[in-house]
Amino acid sequence: MPGSHVTDRQMRLFMKFRKSNPACVAGAKAGFSPATAYRLDKDARLPSQKLAPRGRRRADPLADVWEREVIVMLEAAPGLRPIAIFGELLRRHSDLSARMRRTLERRIRAWRAVNGADREVMFRQEHPPGRMGLSDFSDMADLCVSIAGEPLAHRLYHFRMPFSGFESAHVVLGGESFVALAEGLQNALWSLGGAPEQHRSDSLSAAFRNLESDAEADLTRRYEALCAHYGMTPTRNNAGVAHENGSIESSHGHLKKTLKDALLLRGSRDFDDLAAWRGFVDEIVSRGNARNKKRIDLERAALRSLPARRSADYEEVLVFVTSSSAFTLRKVFYSVPSRLIGHRLLTRLYDDRLECFQGSTHLLTLRRGRAGPNGKHGHVVDYRHVIHSLRRKPMALLNLVYREQLFPRRAYVEAFEALLARDGERCACRAMVGLLTLAHERACEGELALAIEADLEAGRPPDLKILTERFRPGAAATPTIVVHLPSLAIYDAIAMVRGEAAGEAA
Repeated sequence: MPGSHVTDRQMRLFMKFRKSNPACVAGAKAGFSPATAYRLDKDARLPSQKLAPRGRRRADPLADVWEREVIVMLEAAPGLRPIAIFGELLRRHSDLSARMRRTLERRIRAWRAVNGADREVMFRQEHPPGRMGLSDFSDMADLCVSIAGEPLAHRLYHFRMPFSGFESAHVVLGGESFVALAEGLQNALWSLGGAPEQHRSDSLSAAFRNLESDAEADLTRRYEALCAHYGMTPTRNNAGVAHENGSIESSHGHLKKTLKDALLLRGSRDFDDLAAWRGFVDEIVSRGNARNKKRIDLERAALRSLPARRSADYEEVLVFVTSSSAFTLRKVFYSVPSRLIGHRLLTRLYDDRLECFQGSTHLLTLRRGRAGPNGKHGHVVDYRHVIHSLRRKPMALLNLVYREQLFPRRAYVEAFEALLARDGERCACRAMVGLLTLAHERACEGELALAIEADLEAGRPPDLKILTERFRPGAAATPTIVVHLPSLAIYDAIAMVRGEAAGEAA
């Protein structure tokens, strides 16, 4: 067409048709005029070969510093970032333009492609079905999930089969530990319905942190025993080399983005309890597994059979209950019923709970606490365990070490502060102990908290007498029972009937 440039494709067609046709005919078949055909017939080069190299349109802004300074810095410190070199140049030469940053970055990138050091090569791997399962932990702080209004500090144990894409996720309240790994891994294997030949994890450096050599060796033996229980070979990638576990590292990001989108669609990041959040995660993960159902079914056929039972996913520790009706374990103070004072309890540590045994008898289950980030001791206290003694010593509440943790809800903390401001220490302690006693004896902790909140919003501290009367059990109405006594003549009639029956039998 007039005004259009001849392309390399048209030129090739022209040369093909020119072998058996005149120049004007070959040009018409190629799509240009006879004049152009006669001109191109004299020069058989392709149009792209005739283009002159593009020259520089403006002065090189790096001409004075590239050889003398930039290359010197690149050779002296090969890992130096372009932005650092750019900042150094601006500091040395105030006349340089701040708009040359992209030019400098492109020039450095091109120089490193020719003169730079060799870079690490990633080797794509083939994963046969049933051969390997991958595990890792991921911090979930950026999702900002809360439980009943309180921020939830937690991680996510993530298991994945690279062949089929099967995934399993388990909410972990503590850090990376063997207990969390054992529970999450076994949940994944029993959900999958089989075990792979190998289980690959990172170096477990977080689980081994701050452990003595004996404890580290014991943890290693327990991990190897766990894998042996399921017939798996334990393998680890090198410390600090995350891409060796790349088949699950990349899926961390995908899972977290999927959870973030689901939370946005839900409209709230707050959940009633931990079980609700765990159920939400399980639902999101199960949707992805449903999409990979065919490949998962194919991989299940290559898995090893599961053993008859699960392996232990807890640690056992003996603890002694002190006169404080509590024991301390891993820098956390746990209260227990006072009848256990002086006893030794076998305690099983799970990721989210403690189960206490007296011999083989299960006594109670406690929520697992964590020490503070600065090493400060934590407290897990149930006011029901000590309220009977606190009633006899109400002033002990004033300076109690775990006073804040003793109150079951925020409303009780605010009530105590209001009572202290109005009535003084002695009366406030007596009234607060009375409120806790009322909550325990009437089993009205939640309802009482709502009543306290209503009083505080009205600008008055709670009144123990009024609340005691409000939550007093209603007097049960005594039913009227009418007893109708039979006539004594009935017994004479019964005796006569029995006598006649005896005579007929004789």
